[in-house]
Amino acid sequence: MGAITLLTGRVSVLPGSDKTSGIDKHPVQAALALGLGGFQGDEQADLRVHGGPEKAVHHYPRDHYDAWRADLGALAVLDAPGAFGENISLTGPTERSVAVGDVFRLGTALVQVSQGRQPCWKLNLRFGVPDMARRVQSTGRTGWYYRVLEPGQVAHGDGLELVDRLAPDWSLWRLWHTLYVDRMNLPELQAMAGLEVLAEGWRRYALRRVESGQVEDWSKRLEGRA
Repeated sequence: MGAITLLTGRVSVLPGSDKTSGIDKHPVQAALALGLGGFQGDEQADLRVHGGPEKAVHHYPRDHYDAWRADLGALAVLDAPGAFGENISLTGPTERSVAVGDVFRLGTALVQVSQGRQPCWKLNLRFGVPDMARRVQSTGRTGWYYRVLEPGQVAHGDGLELVDRLAPDWSLWRLWHTLYVDRMNLPELQAMAGLEVLAEGWRRYALRRVESGQVEDWSKRLEGRA
């Protein structure tokens, strides 16, 4: 793998709205402390659904930017890393090659893949594309989150080194396919619910579907309405 671009951001108002978000991330050159809750100086607006130990670090594959340009045209927001609110931008690993539970050395910290990213309606405002969140979800180009196993220091240009794979059969692509494509595959959902390395919230999604026989309503998350 190559070297990372490290990004952080403060809460600010999304252009063209009265809504606030920490999605506007910018590259940082200095080494930052990475703790259980995320990077020093990084902020999230709505702590009910963003941030926290299971979403301490957001990684978005740099590889996806060309695909988005092909889909959307030459949007200025895609000119530099940080378009999707990511803390880590890197070419190489994608949802097809990374599995939940994978452990990486990031700088001097140790991090573990905890879940995929569930896109929300703030991406619609960020990109000026009314259905951007739904596009991210439907393509599987979602990115993912890390939990922090060992705090440390991380700097721009550091590497991301794979240390261990605890559930190699469960790529992030497979998780995405289970949640959003083959949505009522009961054996897959039951297996997903039993994945101890998967964030508890995602395990609950799977269990609720098994128990209720229904898929949850995504409209509020994707469109900002009930």
